Amino acid sequence: MFTSLRLRNFKNFADETLRLGPFTVVVGANASGKSNIRDALRLLHGIGRGYTLASVLGGKYGAGGQVEWEEIRGAPAEVVRHGQSTMHIDVDMPTTVPQAPVPQAPAESQSGLSYSIGIRASEALGRVFRVMREELCSYYTLDWGPPLRRSRMSTPIYTSDPSPPDPVASQDDEHHLLLRMAKAGSQRKYGHRVAVRPDQPALTQIEMHGPVLRAHKDSARELTTNLADMRFLDPSPPQMREPAFPGQVTLGDRGENLPTVLQAIYENEERREALLEWTRALTPMDVAGLEFRTEASGKVQLAIREADGKITSSQCVSDGTLRFLGILAALLGEGRPRVCVFEEIDSGIHPSRLNLLVELIEQQTQAGDLQVVTTTHAPDLLAAVSDETFESTSVICRNPGVSEAHIRSVKDLPNAGALRRSQGLGKLHATGWMEDILYFAQPSHAEASS
Repeated sequence: MFTSLRLRNFKNFADETLRLGPFTVVVGANASGKSNIRDALRLLHGIGRGYTLASVLGGKYGAGGQVEWEEIRGAPAEVVRHGQSTMHIDVDMPTTVPQAPVPQAPAESQSGLSYSIGIRASEALGRVFRVMREELCSYYTLDWGPPLRRSRMSTPIYTSDPSPPDPVASQDDEHHLLLRMAKAGSQRKYGHRVAVRPDQPALTQIEMHGPVLRAHKDSARELTTNLADMRFLDPSPPQMREPAFPGQVTLGDRGENLPTVLQAIYENEERREALLEWTRALTPMDVAGLEFRTEASGKVQLAIREADGKITSSQCVSDGTLRFLGILAALLGEGRPRVCVFEEIDSGIHPSRLNLLVELIEQQTQAGDLQVVTTTHAPDLLAAVSDETFESTSVICRNPGVSEAHIRSVKDLPNAGALRRSQGLGKLHATGWMEDILYFAQPSHAEASS
C-alpha cells in the first residue's frame, strides 16, 4: 500500500504531498487539480510496466497500431508546470523485503521504500523527456515514543545524485544516467557504478545489470510490482451493457467484460453470496439472482432475476445499478489489483446509497491487500466515511488568480475534527468551508485580514 505521493512541478502542483491510506478520498472544485492526481498515479503505473518516458507520457501502440497504453492527459508542454523544466514525483510504501537492521531500533519500527524520479523536458531535443535524477531508498520509521516521537532513517539503494567527491555526482555521460548502488560486503569506498538509459526509468532497468546485488533487485522488483498492479476505473454503462467473450475475468477500465467477470464471481459460492447481498443493499431491486445467457454469437449477456420471477436484461438495467455492479466486479473479482483508482466514484449513484458504497469499500480495504483512491463531489459520501478514512481525506484548492493548486489533509485544517463531529464533513464540503480555510490561510490573505 502506498502511503504518500509528493508532486513537484507536476502540472499545477508546485510542491504538494497527498497522504494515502487504505481508502483515500480527494475533494475539490472543478479544475482544481483532482484529475492530476490520477495522472501522476498513471505515470507511476507506466513506470511500473517498464515503458519508456515517451510511451508513458505519449502513449504506446502495438504493431498493428492498436493502443496498448493511453497517453497522459495534456500536451507535452503542459505536463511540467508552467515556467519550469523539470518535474519530480516521489512515492512511499511499506516493504516486505528485508532491509538492513537499525541498531537499537524500537520494536514499533516500520521499514519501507521511497522512490523519487526527476524528469526534464529538453527543449533542445524538441521537448524529449529524459530522466535527470532518480533514487530508490530504504527507510525505517522509528517510533521512540514521547517526547522523542517518530523519526525516519533513510539509506539509498541506488541514487543518481550522490554527494561529491563521488564521480557519479558529475553525471558527465550525456548518453546515460549514472547510478551509484549502495555499498555492500568488501566494497570500501563506493558501491557499484551502473549506467542506464536516460529515456527509461532506472527502476525497471537495474534487473538486467549483473553487478547489482540480489537484495537491491528484490527491492526494486517489489516496488515495480506494486506500481504495475494499479487499475484506473471509470465504469461506463454503455460498455457494461455489452455482452462479453466467455472466460474473460478481468474488468476493463470502462467496465468491459462485466458479464463474464460477474459470472466468475458467481461460480464461487462464498463470493456469490457477497455479490448478491451487496447488490440487494445497493439497489432497490428485489434481487434473487443473476443470470448469464449465451447469445447466438457465443458471447455472454447479463440479466438480473428478481424474487417475483421478473428478468431484467442489462440493456434495461439503470445506469446507477450498472455502475454499482461494475464497482462490485472490480472489488470482488478474481485477480483484483493492489490499487483501484476511481474518478468521481459517486457519479450516477443515488445519494441515499453512498453510505453503503463507503461501507463496501472500507470493508474490502480493511485487510490491507487492496487500496482505493477516488475523487468525489458528493457531500453524502464524505458524511459516511469512518475515522480511518477521514485521516486520508484531502482537499485540493486552487485560489482565484493563481495557477498553482494546494493539497491539504482535511484533518489538519483548523478545528476540522470538532466541526466534523458537530456539523458533519458533508456539510463542511457542501458549504465550501475547506476551500475558504485554505484561501484565507495563504500568507497574503492572512496579512490582509489581520
